[in-house]
Amino acid sequence: MRAVIQRVSEASVRVDGRVIGAIGRGLLILIGVGVGDTEAEAKLLAEKSANLRIFADDEGRFNRSLLDIGGEALVVSQFTLYADTRRGRRPSFSDAAPPEIAAPLVEAFANELQRMGIAVGAGQFGAMMQVALVNDGPVTILLDSAIFREPRNRHER
Repeated sequence: MRAVIQRVSEASVRVDGRVIGAIGRGLLILIGVGVGDTEAEAKLLAEKSANLRIFADDEGRFNRSLLDIGGEALVVSQFTLYADTRRGRRPSFSDAAPPEIAAPLVEAFANELQRMGIAVGAGQFGAMMQVALVNDGPVTILLDSAIFREPRNRHER
Protein backbone atom coordinates (compact mmCIF):
# COMPACT_ATOMS: atom_id res chain seq x y z
CA MET A 1 0.00 0.00 0.00
CA ARG A 2 1.07 3.55 -0.61
CA ALA A 3 -0.01 6.71 1.14
CA VAL A 4 0.56 10.39 0.58
CA ILE A 5 0.06 12.07 3.93
CA GLN A 6 -0.46 15.80 4.13
CA ARG A 7 -0.61 17.68 7.40
CA VAL A 8 -3.61 19.99 7.08
CA SER A 9 -5.42 22.67 9.00
CA GLU A 10 -8.56 21.58 7.13
CA ALA A 11 -9.56 19.33 4.25
CA SER A 12 -12.70 18.15 2.51
CA VAL A 13 -13.82 15.90 -0.30
CA ARG A 14 -16.80 16.42 -2.61
CA VAL A 15 -18.71 14.07 -4.89
CA ASP A 16 -21.26 15.54 -7.30
CA GLY A 17 -20.84 18.95 -5.67
CA ARG A 18 -21.73 17.65 -2.20
CA VAL A 19 -19.26 17.47 0.70
CA ILE A 20 -19.08 13.85 1.83
CA GLY A 21 -16.13 14.16 4.19
CA ALA A 22 -14.43 17.03 5.99
CA ILE A 23 -11.92 17.46 8.80
CA GLY A 24 -10.21 20.20 10.74
CA ARG A 25 -6.63 19.88 11.97
CA GLY A 26 -5.10 16.55 11.10
CA LEU A 27 -4.05 14.49 8.12
CA LEU A 28 -5.35 14.14 4.59
CA ILE A 29 -4.34 10.61 3.60
CA LEU A 30 -4.45 9.62 -0.06
CA ILE A 31 -4.27 5.82 -0.04
CA GLY A 32 -3.52 3.42 -2.87
CA VAL A 33 -3.66 -0.36 -2.81
CA GLY A 34 -1.26 -2.46 -4.84
CA VAL A 35 -1.49 -5.97 -6.23
CA GLY A 36 -0.70 -8.40 -3.41
CA ASP A 37 -1.52 -6.04 -0.55
CA THR A 38 -3.38 -7.48 2.42
CA GLU A 39 -5.02 -6.33 5.62
CA ALA A 40 -1.59 -6.54 7.26
CA GLU A 41 -0.37 -3.65 5.08
CA ALA A 42 -3.54 -1.68 5.85
CA LYS A 43 -2.94 -2.02 9.60
CA LEU A 44 0.76 -1.25 9.26
CA LEU A 45 0.14 1.95 7.28
CA ALA A 46 -2.64 3.05 9.65
CA GLU A 47 -0.37 2.54 12.65
CA LYS A 48 2.46 4.43 10.96
CA SER A 49 0.14 7.27 9.88
CA ALA A 50 -1.40 7.72 13.33
CA ASN A 51 1.97 7.74 15.08
CA LEU A 52 4.07 9.83 12.68
CA ARG A 53 5.51 12.68 14.71
CA ILE A 54 4.90 15.51 12.24
CA PHE A 55 3.06 17.98 14.45
CA ALA A 56 4.94 20.64 16.39
CA ASP A 57 5.47 20.58 20.13
CA ASP A 58 5.74 23.74 22.24
CA GLU A 59 9.27 24.34 20.90
CA GLY A 60 8.14 23.99 17.28
CA ARG A 61 9.80 20.58 16.77
CA PHE A 62 8.17 17.59 15.09
CA ASN A 63 7.44 15.65 18.29
CA ARG A 64 3.68 15.07 18.25
CA SER A 65 1.59 12.59 16.33
CA LEU A 66 -2.00 12.70 15.13
CA LEU A 67 -2.92 10.73 18.26
CA ASP A 68 -1.04 13.18 20.49
CA ILE A 69 -2.88 16.24 19.15
CA GLY A 70 -6.32 14.61 18.95
CA GLY A 71 -6.38 15.32 15.21
CA GLU A 72 -8.65 13.95 12.52
CA ALA A 73 -7.98 12.01 9.31
CA LEU A 74 -9.58 12.31 5.89
CA VAL A 75 -8.99 9.09 3.93
CA VAL A 76 -9.31 9.25 0.15
CA SER A 77 -8.64 6.25 -2.09
CA GLN A 78 -6.32 6.99 -4.99
CA PHE A 79 -5.28 4.18 -7.32
CA THR A 80 -3.10 6.63 -9.27
CA LEU A 81 -0.45 6.28 -6.55
CA TYR A 82 0.45 3.10 -8.43
CA ALA A 83 1.03 4.85 -11.75
CA ASP A 84 3.93 3.39 -13.72
CA THR A 85 5.36 6.15 -15.91
CA ARG A 86 8.54 4.41 -17.06
CA ARG A 87 7.37 3.89 -20.62
CA GLY A 88 5.44 6.11 -22.97
CA ARG A 89 3.34 9.08 -22.00
CA ARG A 90 0.24 7.41 -20.61
CA PRO A 91 0.67 5.90 -17.15
CA SER A 92 -0.02 2.24 -16.61
CA PHE A 93 -1.97 1.25 -13.52
CA SER A 94 -1.40 -2.50 -13.73
CA ASP A 95 0.29 -2.50 -10.29
CA ALA A 96 -2.88 -1.14 -8.63
CA ALA A 97 -5.13 -3.75 -7.04
CA PRO A 98 -8.52 -4.28 -8.69
CA PRO A 99 -11.47 -2.51 -7.02
CA GLU A 100 -12.88 -5.67 -5.41
CA ILE A 101 -9.60 -6.08 -3.50
CA ALA A 102 -8.72 -2.40 -3.00
CA ALA A 103 -12.05 -1.16 -1.62
CA PRO A 104 -12.10 -3.46 1.44
CA LEU A 105 -8.44 -2.64 2.20
CA VAL A 106 -9.05 1.12 2.06
CA GLU A 107 -11.96 0.52 4.43
CA ALA A 108 -9.74 -1.63 6.70
CA PHE A 109 -7.19 1.21 6.78
CA ALA A 110 -9.86 3.74 7.82
CA ASN A 111 -11.34 1.31 10.36
CA GLU A 112 -7.93 0.78 11.96
CA LEU A 113 -7.52 4.56 12.39
CA GLN A 114 -10.98 4.69 14.00
CA ARG A 115 -10.08 1.77 16.26
CA MET A 116 -7.17 3.88 17.54
CA GLY A 117 -9.64 6.63 18.45
CA ILE A 118 -9.13 8.93 15.46
CA ALA A 119 -12.15 10.69 13.94
CA VAL A 120 -12.14 9.69 10.27
CA GLY A 121 -13.81 11.27 7.27
CA ALA A 122 -13.68 9.50 3.93
CA GLY A 123 -14.03 9.86 0.22
CA GLN A 124 -16.15 7.53 -1.90
CA PHE A 125 -14.27 4.62 -3.42
CA GLY A 126 -14.30 4.71 -7.22
CA ALA A 127 -16.05 8.09 -7.48
CA MET A 128 -14.78 11.20 -9.23
CA MET A 129 -13.87 13.36 -6.24
CA GLN A 130 -12.72 16.91 -5.67
CA VAL A 131 -10.37 17.23 -2.73
CA ALA A 132 -9.72 20.58 -1.07
CA LEU A 133 -7.07 21.13 1.57
CA VAL A 134 -4.99 23.67 3.37
CA ASN A 135 -1.59 22.00 3.67
CA ASP A 136 -0.10 23.10 6.98
CA GLY A 137 3.61 23.75 6.63
CA PRO A 138 3.53 22.44 3.95
CA VAL A 139 4.23 18.96 5.27
CA THR A 140 3.82 16.03 2.88
CA ILE A 141 5.11 12.51 3.62
CA LEU A 142 5.17 9.45 1.36
CA LEU A 143 4.66 5.99 2.86
CA ASP A 144 5.06 2.71 0.99
CA SER A 145 4.53 -0.55 2.88
CA ALA A 146 7.03 -2.33 0.60
CA ILE A 147 9.82 -0.06 1.86
CA PHE A 148 9.17 -1.01 5.48
CA ARG A 149 10.58 -4.48 4.72
CA GLU A 150 13.89 -3.03 3.46
CA PRO A 151 16.89 -2.24 5.67
CA ARG A 152 16.91 1.32 7.00
CA ASN A 153 20.22 2.20 5.36
CA ARG A 154 22.49 0.72 2.73
CA HIS A 155 24.97 -0.56 5.32
CA GLU A 156 22.40 -2.95 6.84
CA ARG A 157 21.95 -5.02 3.67
